[in-house]
Formats: sequence, C-alpha cells, structure tokens
Amino acid sequence: MVTVLDTVKTEQAKPRHPEKAHRPDQDSGLKKPDWIRVRAPVSKGFHETNNIVQSHNLVTVCGEAGCPNIGECWDKKHASFMILGEICTRACAFCNVTTGMPTGVESEEPVNVAKAVRKMGLNHVVITSVDRDDLPDGGAQHFVDVINAIRVHSPGTTVEVLTPDFLRKDGALEMVVAARPDVFNHNMETVASNYLTVRPGARYFHSIRLLQRVKELDPTMFTKSGIMVGLGETRNEVLQLMDDLRTADVDFLTIGQYLQPTKKHHKVMAYITPDEFASYETAAYSKGFLMVSASPLTRSSHHAGEDFDKLRAARAKKLAATG
Repeated sequence: MVTVLDTVKTEQAKPRHPEKAHRPDQDSGLKKPDWIRVRAPVSKGFHETNNIVQSHNLVTVCGEAGCPNIGECWDKKHASFMILGEICTRACAFCNVTTGMPTGVESEEPVNVAKAVRKMGLNHVVITSVDRDDLPDGGAQHFVDVINAIRVHSPGTTVEVLTPDFLRKDGALEMVVAARPDVFNHNMETVASNYLTVRPGARYFHSIRLLQRVKELDPTMFTKSGIMVGLGETRNEVLQLMDDLRTADVDFLTIGQYLQPTKKHHKVMAYITPDEFASYETAAYSKGFLMVSASPLTRSSHHAGEDFDKLRAARAKKLAATG
C-alpha cells in the first residue's frame, strides 16, 4: 500500500493527491487474498532498468501508477513509458498518478524515450501518457513524435500506444493513427454505470467511439482496451461492456483486479477470484475477441510483447480459416 504523502521528490512532504485530501478514508475492510500478493522488487535486473529510466530522465506508468508487476517486468528490462510529464489534468478515483496543472512539454523526451528503448533492447514497447486536457491536441503530436523517434532509433521495435480519450480535441486521434503504431490501446477502465464516480472526466460512449474510429481509419491496426473489476460492477455489466467493445471491433481485452492505491481512492468493493476471471476470459473469447488476458494481476502493458505476438498469430489463423 502506498501512502498519500509523496516524500521522495521533495524535502517537505506534500500531498500527492490534494484534490482527494478532503475525502474521508475509504476502507472496505476486505482482506487482500493470497493470489494477488507480490514480492518487493529487489533484483539486479530491476535496478538496472531503474537506472536506465532515471539516467534518461523518463517517467514510467509502472512506477507512477504503483503497478504490482513492476518487479517482474523490470527484472526483464520491460518498462512502459509515460510521456507528457507526470501530472494529470484529471482526478480519476482509481488512479495513483498525481493530479494538478502540468508544466510544459519536454521537447527532448521523444529522443530520450527512443534511446532508452534501444538501450533496453525492447522488441515491443508501450507508450502511454497522463491526460493533458490543457493542450490543444491533448498531446497527440507528442505521441507522434515519440513513435517516429522510436522508428528511427530502434526500427525493429513494435510500438503500442495507450492513449487518453482526446475528449473535445478534434483531429487528435487521427494524428496518432496516421503515425501507424502497431497497437492502439485505450482503456475503458470500468463499466458504464461507474463512470461518474470512478472516471468522472471521461465519457463511456466517447471511449467506445474512439476505439471504433481507429478501425475506421485503419482496419488493419490492432485495437485493445482494458478494465478493472472489483469496483462494484455486476457480471452482466461486464458482459455488456464486452459486447460494446466488440461492436467497435476491438481485438484485445484485458481484465484485472482493481487495487486501491491509498485510502483516499475508491475502495475495493470485491476481490474477484481466479475462477471468476477464467469465466470472464471464456465469455470474452466466445464474443469474438482475438486475445483476452484476464487474471487478478493482469494490467494493460503486462506481457504486452508476448501478447502482441499471440495477437498477430490469432489474426493470421482467423484469416486463414476464413480465406
């Protein structure tokens, strides 16, 4: 469990989430089950990856979002880079990323990311960002610049983007798709009924439409989305979300357990069992997804490289069967 105060980056402790500080503690009283416990990251590979990230002045969603898989991934020198700074303009109830007014865009970041990708020897990389509602294009051009820099410095690396929703940013999505990432990921995060309390700055059907629009612009581009469970959703709501994503022709769905970053965040309403995750996976495949990853520790970028290989193989198999 992380703390509300961030004492690492400043000598004097400051609230990491000032917008949540006034809220009463949210405690479900549920005991964390054994199946979602992970070891603290202490390996040599973890520290080597951390040194590369720090030396290139980069931010990762692995660290900022408190991902439970950071030890496993960084030990293998796998990292998901978070561009456009570390301050988000939104205050989602589930997220551990700092909320506030961001600073300017770092012009050297695309090249720094690309150099780190090359140094790590990544075959596949995930690029995500904070929400930047303060920018006219929501940060779309910066995504393009990062994709292009990786193509130059590490041409053999496949690129997966995990974008914000670019709400009310005309033309932003089109810019990113035109840069031709190998996978376009945009997370729904939760079911429709939870949006006002869990993801208040976003709109459920706008996110569905964004994913559908990617396929309209480039039918060959793989699309992906993810949700968390344990936020009070019902099974039928999850199944409805699957149907909505399939209507948008989304290829890949990830489902993972929500874990509360601090007591000021949305509380865990339930811990979903591994058997329930397996049932969700079976249902999703029956609805036509090419790839499904559903488990308590599943996260959007966890095993992204291996999953991308499986995704390509699944499409090739489907095309061969229908050809």
